[in-house]
Amino acid sequence: MKKHSLLTGALMALALAFTGQAGQAQVKIALDSPPDLQGSGSYVWAHAFAEHLKANGMEAEEFQRGALGGDDELLDQVSQGLLEVSMSPLNIVGSIDKTIYGLRLPYFFDDMAQVDKALNEGGMLGKINAATTAEGVRVLAVDTVGQASGIFNTKKPVKSVADMAGLRMRALDESQIELYRAWGADGTIVSWAEVPNALQTGVADGYLNPAFVPLLFGHTDFIKFYTDAAVSPSLRIAIASEDWYQGLSDDERAIVDGAVVAANKANRDWLKSQDAVLEKLEQAGVQIERLDAAAREGFRAVSGPAYENGPLSAEQIAEWEAAKGN
Repeated sequence: MKKHSLLTGALMALALAFTGQAGQAQVKIALDSPPDLQGSGSYVWAHAFAEHLKANGMEAEEFQRGALGGDDELLDQVSQGLLEVSMSPLNIVGSIDKTIYGLRLPYFFDDMAQVDKALNEGGMLGKINAATTAEGVRVLAVDTVGQASGIFNTKKPVKSVADMAGLRMRALDESQIELYRAWGADGTIVSWAEVPNALQTGVADGYLNPAFVPLLFGHTDFIKFYTDAAVSPSLRIAIASEDWYQGLSDDERAIVDGAVVAANKANRDWLKSQDAVLEKLEQAGVQIERLDAAAREGFRAVSGPAYENGPLSAEQIAEWEAAKGN
């Protein structure tokens, strides 16, 4: 864990000044996307969570993306009990325990229902929390942010894995760079805040994301091609301070648990409304490539390094395989 920085302390002191010294009763929720109930599944989750808390007598406040710091700073605050809830990327928890990276395996899950089965019936959410809560972080939920991820780029249509040659893709981490290499492309790690500049200057030619992302973040001026490759579920996580969670009364914890249930339902219901996103992309000038079974199999067949050289051991992959079932 990174040590609590002066900047983090100042940010949180400022937040407390606005939320009042009864801050123990105020649940601060750090957002990771614009507050768009139509375009952002992450915000749908966060807003439903906050509204359930407020409807049941607990104060809650949403903080805009970046208002309390970047992802690493938010993790620092959550782990120290200074921030109650943060909407975060998977790799934030992956920095504590790599088990969660099973959710990023390419062509592993059929749909979101299978993800939920692995997490809940299969016990993988409990296994993840067994490691992370010891570090002060609880994964409340895994939320979907759209349809399975596809390939965006600024240069050319990608109709098969062979077309990835010559592209340099924005990567989240080294494991994603390995996947791009397996597809015949290059990768470069770029923070999300720097993505627009990277795409416009040629530092990166594209990224792997769900279809809604260029619409939500205003990238359609320079993103011109999308391949509906359905690589992996498009997921984020809601993390909470374990110190805060364990410090709740039994009644308060029941309200929080109920808020998670309500937020999960709202998020999964929202996913059913996302079929129109591809049409919106086309209207924004993005050319869509819809892969047939053979082309998709071409991507899947060369994705082995994500399994063999990725962050998970063979034993961890087997655990996910057993948890998701058939």
